Amino acid sequence: MLACALVLLVAVVAVRISSRSGLPTLLIYLGIGVAMGNDGLGMEFSDPELMQVLGYAALVMILAEGGLATKWRDIRPVMPGAAVLATVGVGVSVLVTAAAAHFLVGLSWQLSLILGAVVSSTDAAAVFSVLRTIPLPRRLTGMLEAESGFNDAPVVILVIAFSELATHPMPWYQLIGQILFQLLVGIVAGVVVGKLGELALRHAALPASGLYPIAVLALCVLSYAAGALAQGSGFLATYITGLILGNARLPHRPAVRGFADGVAWIAQIGMFVLLGLLVTPSELAADFWPAILIGLALTFVARPLSVVLCLTPFRTPWREQTLMAWAGLRGAVPIVLATIPMVAGIESSGRIFNIVFVLVVVFTLVQGPTLPRLGRMLRLGPGDAATDVEIESAPLERLRGHLLSVAIPSAPSASRMHGVEVSELRLPPGAAVTLVVRGGRSFVPTPTTVLMRGDDLLVVATDAVRDATEKRLLAVSRGGKLAGWLGRRPNPGPPGAQGPPGRSAPSR
Repeated sequence: MLACALVLLVAVVAVRISSRSGLPTLLIYLGIGVAMGNDGLGMEFSDPELMQVLGYAALVMILAEGGLATKWRDIRPVMPGAAVLATVGVGVSVLVTAAAAHFLVGLSWQLSLILGAVVSSTDAAAVFSVLRTIPLPRRLTGMLEAESGFNDAPVVILVIAFSELATHPMPWYQLIGQILFQLLVGIVAGVVVGKLGELALRHAALPASGLYPIAVLALCVLSYAAGALAQGSGFLATYITGLILGNARLPHRPAVRGFADGVAWIAQIGMFVLLGLLVTPSELAADFWPAILIGLALTFVARPLSVVLCLTPFRTPWREQTLMAWAGLRGAVPIVLATIPMVAGIESSGRIFNIVFVLVVVFTLVQGPTLPRLGRMLRLGPGDAATDVEIESAPLERLRGHLLSVAIPSAPSASRMHGVEVSELRLPPGAAVTLVVRGGRSFVPTPTTVLMRGDDLLVVATDAVRDATEKRLLAVSRGGKLAGWLGRRPNPGPPGAQGPPGRSAPSR
């Protein structure tokens, strides 16, 4: 317990150092594990099967948090491109990387295919943590997040299939059919568990707010288990369930996301440290240059080729394709997947693990810190889209109502709710702003009170207009005081609460 507590504290401090230096946190966590391992403090950990189980569990938490934090409106327009990248793009990357491993390094075709599959997946943890600190257009960030959330599923299938190639050979068409079947089952499991979970949490008032985050993460784990037991992709099911629940109007959403973020950090720290313990640094020197050659082929040939082939039909601008090609970050997922052939007893699988470890460390060190600079060089800014206000809902079961806590972002131009009067919110009948907290002082607003950046609002709404109230608040945050008056129909409230077409209900 002492060792674990010290590791966690060092890892937390390392996040601060990483944010200032630009060094990816995964490298610091791997370094902690290596320093504690055989060639460091002498702590022994040499069980790849246990590492695989723990790595899968950590990946479930990371994918769940990624889905909960991803906004559906950001990834919906780019879903076709992300889906093609996560399937066809993975196939192209596997073939090109495998050819490089076979002809440049001299690995057998089976080891080359395994290696190509292992490193072809972009890492969800690396992408989620790095991209959210880079000001990029929502469309581009959404595509990268969706790709990293979806491509783990086909990659796991490929690694397992190639690892069993010698004992259970499979025709290519059967392999493709198996991938499509598992993806379909994963999608169905994720949608079913996510929708049923959303329905249950929206209509069941739990006795304590701390139970909602636990219930949401339990649903994500249930989705993984259900998908895996049905012979489908549990990882894809987990991400889809998190995506549904994260975009649902659940009670205590900020608390749910904060809890999931903390659990995902613990999962990342534990996974990276254990992977650092599993590796033996003295054995890496022999595979350093093979890893560099394969990494160069992956980064400068395989990834750009897959991006161009998959995104050109969608008319993606060349600047965005360039950043997509460079943003194919690798992290713990390829290292975890490299334990699959080790568990399967594939000859020379230890060499695959060493090559993947070196490749991830070197190219993450190169790509991660240079992404912001490349984005600036390509003039890919975040655009002028407004940031949504943060709304937290708490059910008032006995009063048949809801208490909405609305936080207006304090960043300049973050939300167009700044400068709007309370009466101009035009909330539906049955909803009212009851309290405003500004600069540490709380007061009851009047209809002419002007809202400002950094304000926290307390809105009370009845059950019947709770959804309409939240939609209206988000609409004003994105479109300002004229939202709903310029050609867009208002959000529906209860019968009789809606004004003329093109206008929201008048305030009272």
